[in-house]
Amino acid sequence: MKMIDLYDLLDIVKAKYSLTPLDTSSCDNLKVSGMKFDIKAFKAKGLGHISLMSAKGFFGLMKMDTLIITPTELDLPIYSYDRIMAMGNDTLITEMYDTMVSKISFDEVKKVVENYSQLPLRDPGAHWYDDIKLPESISFKGKKAVSADFDELSAQHLKSFLNTPAQQVTDQEAKKARSLYYINGLLEHGGPSTDVFVKALGKEATEMLFHDILFGI
Repeated sequence: MKMIDLYDLLDIVKAKYSLTPLDTSSCDNLKVSGMKFDIKAFKAKGLGHISLMSAKGFFGLMKMDTLIITPTELDLPIYSYDRIMAMGNDTLITEMYDTMVSKISFDEVKKVVENYSQLPLRDPGAHWYDDIKLPESISFKGKKAVSADFDELSAQHLKSFLNTPAQQVTDQEAKKARSLYYINGLLEHGGPSTDVFVKALGKEATEMLFHDILFGI
């Protein structure tokens, strides 16, 4: 089973914004719970912070890719893409969290999601952040027969998100506070991925990873 390369998704961002690599050497050779992680981060001029996280483990039976966009210069939501392949299953989860100071609509993103309504839905469950998770978020799970559709949807969803007209951030403190509500909430409330990092690295190192590298705030 194959899935779209993270750097293909990064190229979609690069087509609109100039990227500058950031120092992620503190994460080199990171291994957590049998998974080997490769983490990179970039500053996207005019947009904000981008991070990529790829993990492989269990003798190649599990692969996980994550792309996070934390807009600090443009008033867009935090964007989190996760793709997981394990035990013959392909899971696609892309969530948008309302960290905006000024509200906007995501009509183009909504149309993209509607075009893939035939894909097998995954129950995302209930989470503490549901009150800020935007309805254009997606959660699907299926077998390899749907992987090509997942690839297409991943690219189209990201493109439409980046094409959404948004204002430049003028109130930096308000924008930062809304972003930190989500980021600190992950650390406070925990969750599958957060708990794994806390158990392996400790709370302080996990907080540094989240703030300095994954989200850049």
